[in-house]
Amino acid sequence: MDFDFNRLPAQDRYRLLVSFVAPRPIALVTTVDENGIRNAAPMSFFNVFSQDPPILILGMQARPNGSLKDTVRNIRRSGEFVVHMVDMAIAEQMIVTGINFPGEVDEIEAAGLTALPSAQVAPPRIAESPCAMECVVEQTIDYERRCIVLGKVVHMHVRDECLDAAGRYVQPDKYRPIARLHADNYIVADNQFVLKKPADLLHHEAAQGYAEPSLATAPR
Repeated sequence: MDFDFNRLPAQDRYRLLVSFVAPRPIALVTTVDENGIRNAAPMSFFNVFSQDPPILILGMQARPNGSLKDTVRNIRRSGEFVVHMVDMAIAEQMIVTGINFPGEVDEIEAAGLTALPSAQVAPPRIAESPCAMECVVEQTIDYERRCIVLGKVVHMHVRDECLDAAGRYVQPDKYRPIARLHADNYIVADNQFVLKKPADLLHHEAAQGYAEPSLATAPR
């Protein structure tokens, strides 16, 4: 099948894109409004964009009536937010935060999660999350009904058991994030496997000066 995206309705484009660009990590984002009311919302248009500088990217769309969602409004006002990774232990709570509550409702409390003070930003972090990244806004890009936010990570909290004793490598049996597929379908990283570049071909990288160690492939 072929699809001409210049002719395809927006909802059909969405359906195809999110069905095949998957799984997508989930960012559970906390912010605060001008009255100090805490907000939490899940985003699946999300990923890490760079390590130097450490940049995360969020894509957030306006409501059908054109009004801004609380997360976007709060980020625009304060320039701060916290991104939490989601595992099975808080999967159901994450879904609750995605409900369109009235603006005066504290979604962290409504979902039965625990708020803790952040180290460098005003929005709180969620105690139950395996990983929380405090962010400040580097840039926002407005494109039609969508706001794209580039956030710089200034502080990171990681549950101790998710890393080895040296604090360098993720423990795959302890950190099993969930990700979104399409519609109400999700997946958990519980069947991990290792893929390494062929050792007999790595000399090509080394000869060109392209070799770069990574946490995924570096020997322990």
